[in-house]
Amino acid sequence: MRSSLTTSLAAAVTLVLLAAVPASAHGPGGPGGPGPHGPGHGPGHHGPGHHAAHHRPTTYLLDPVGPAADDVYPEGIAVHGDDFYVSGTTDGTIYRGDLDEPTATPFLPGGEDGRTMAVGLKVDRGTLLVAGGFTGKVWAYDLRTGRLTGSWQSAQDGTPTFVNDLAVGPHGDIYVTDSMRPVLYKIDGRERRTTSTQPLEPVLSFEGTAFEYDQDINANGIVVSPDGRYAIVAKTPTAELYRVGLRDGSVELVDLGDDAVAGDGLLLHGHTLYAVEWTTATPGIATVRLDHGLDSGTVVSRTPGASFDDPTTAARAGKDLLVVNSQFGTREAGGTPEPFTVTRIPAP
Repeated sequence: MRSSLTTSLAAAVTLVLLAAVPASAHGPGGPGGPGPHGPGHGPGHHGPGHHAAHHRPTTYLLDPVGPAADDVYPEGIAVHGDDFYVSGTTDGTIYRGDLDEPTATPFLPGGEDGRTMAVGLKVDRGTLLVAGGFTGKVWAYDLRTGRLTGSWQSAQDGTPTFVNDLAVGPHGDIYVTDSMRPVLYKIDGRERRTTSTQPLEPVLSFEGTAFEYDQDINANGIVVSPDGRYAIVAKTPTAELYRVGLRDGSVELVDLGDDAVAGDGLLLHGHTLYAVEWTTATPGIATVRLDHGLDSGTVVSRTPGASFDDPTTAARAGKDLLVVNSQFGTREAGGTPEPFTVTRIPAP
């Protein structure tokens, strides 16, 4: 989840800035709406025991409709039932795949509802939540029909914004990071269905806290603790994690001892935090065992993958993780990407 509006940012960040501009060659996932599954393709449609997990593919291809196959550069991922969803940074297309099938296809066409960029994804209560990067927007979609059920917009005050990732608390509240503005947004769980675009309201300011914003990527991946007291937020360039008090507004660096974690996407399972690292010398997943208070932890493993190609985010699918291969490094170098994929591995 990368962002920049200034020339002083790192090359990898500048790269994603290019992704914010839709290419005219991008097909919208075929004429007239959701992809090949159609609006009635409901989540978890197979039911239990459709296929044994060990028969499932270990690699899923993102297969655009139209000439956009070399320009997806995916970022976020979410899982619901037997379905998974992947965001495209270049034009905002949302892909949907079946865990039992090797190919994911467009579900929500790029550009629809002003969604010209898509970054972080989460699924909650039958709703797909999408963070819109430079658009400053968040969208909510009904998973069964693909219908827009809500949208929110950060303040249009002329300052840079990059709505990056989101996490859902135990009561349905949605917390959203902004990599350019030193704030954390909150969408009230009781107001998740809207008929018009609502403002994204800051619930916390990072100004004057231990989390210092600069001209690089700032608040990036986010997870919320099961009790709703804390969020863990990643700052990728400095390889830091911060614990944010969602009730008292406290912000403190998570003590990892002599280790550092350059997390992009984060995934919390109990007190185990998975941090996807793509800017490190060996891209992969850092597994962190957090203490009870979530203010310190130990890196217990780092998992590289032969099929990883600049992994950015991960989502849990049973005992496995689905990991997005963004190929952002290829775009940075001006190269030609391989077909874009998602990798399935056993959770470390």
